[in-house]
Amino acid sequence: MQNSETEWVRKAIKGDAQAFTQLVELYQRPVYNLCYRMLGNAQDAEDAAQETFLRAYQNMRRYDNNRPFSTWLLSIAAHYCIDQTRKRRYPLVSVEELVEPELPEPSPGVETVVSRKEEQQRVRAILETLDPVDRAAVIFYYWYDFSYDEICQSLSLTLSAVKSRLHRARRAMAEEWSRSQAQTSAAPNTPTRQEQLLAERMAS
Repeated sequence: MQNSETEWVRKAIKGDAQAFTQLVELYQRPVYNLCYRMLGNAQDAEDAAQETFLRAYQNMRRYDNNRPFSTWLLSIAAHYCIDQTRKRRYPLVSVEELVEPELPEPSPGVETVVSRKEEQQRVRAILETLDPVDRAAVIFYYWYDFSYDEICQSLSLTLSAVKSRLHRARRAMAEEWSRSQAQTSAAPNTPTRQEQLLAERMAS
């Protein structure tokens, strides 16, 4: 796949629309998912993904081959979403609106599906409370496994700024998670193992 991607990128830089279409098909899901996590709205995420690919196509000749294409593409998506968030000043959306369409695991039990969706909803609601640049840094770090250097390059930040933003975001998310836990402490259900692990990871 890596060799195919490299060839598609090379051809797309020369203006091959078909090669770029292959890149769109390869990255449409990760780009959409990033936009959704940034914006919290399916229609806005779809529009942002389309704009991301349009901007990438228009600027293919500016792409630096020394940089992973995925990193470059996702950085375009992140910057666009940050701009949109700042312009529109998205209000916090309700948990019910934060259900991201995803394919379930093969034949999961009902309780597993419900637990997973509740878990995802809570995390997305917490993401919505973050500054848009902090949100992008968290998404890159935890969902896309970007290194500090890749986040620096993608968000045009210094290394110290990235570390500071991630630390601040983790602390804010851990505090919000604790408040959320406190609000549901009266319920008989205990946190799932996945919830516990995520809470520990955010607090670290």
